[in-house]
Amino acid sequence: MIDPLVLLAFVPAALALNVTPGPDMMLCLAQGMRSGRASAWAASAGVSAGALVHVTIAGLGLGAVITAFPWAFMAIRWIGVAYLLYLAVQALRSSGVNARGEGMRPLRAFRAGFFTNLSNFKVIWFVLAFIPQFVVPEAGPVFLQFLAFGAMIALGGFVVNGLVGAFAGTIGAKLVKSSSALGYVTGSIYAALAVRLAVME
Repeated sequence: MIDPLVLLAFVPAALALNVTPGPDMMLCLAQGMRSGRASAWAASAGVSAGALVHVTIAGLGLGAVITAFPWAFMAIRWIGVAYLLYLAVQALRSSGVNARGEGMRPLRAFRAGFFTNLSNFKVIWFVLAFIPQFVVPEAGPVFLQFLAFGAMIALGGFVVNGLVGAFAGTIGAKLVKSSSALGYVTGSIYAALAVRLAVME
């Protein structure tokens, strides 16, 4: 069982991380602007699901395997770059007055969030550096504690990123009535995320 005092220290730290802007938040922002609130929340759920996969991998110690086989990291990384560029091209091609109607459905938005987060293996290194600070071996199985803390981070991220995307969806609904640049805005966000992942050390 997790010590309540440890939990009191963990929750504010995790929340501070959740509200820090990053690629996941930008993805949900783009989804909200382009396709509305439902797709923004779906993308946020996909991001959180990907984060839970990272937490599970890190908790099982497979981060060491990725370190031993750099090609695996590189392959997943470039798949992520290609996927983000694909999203950027799709957004740019469908830019225009009716762009919002041609946006991603929630299921596709979920997949976009999931695979985008999953392709960023920096999440594993972050998890391995952050969560162990709060794990207390005497409190029970380390792996279960790892999963519990990871689930809290994923839940916080879901709420924060979803709210950001939902707010952007409201903005997007107004923009699309008066501008044909919405596809260019979201396409540029996707392209910037792809470049960031490509040049990441």
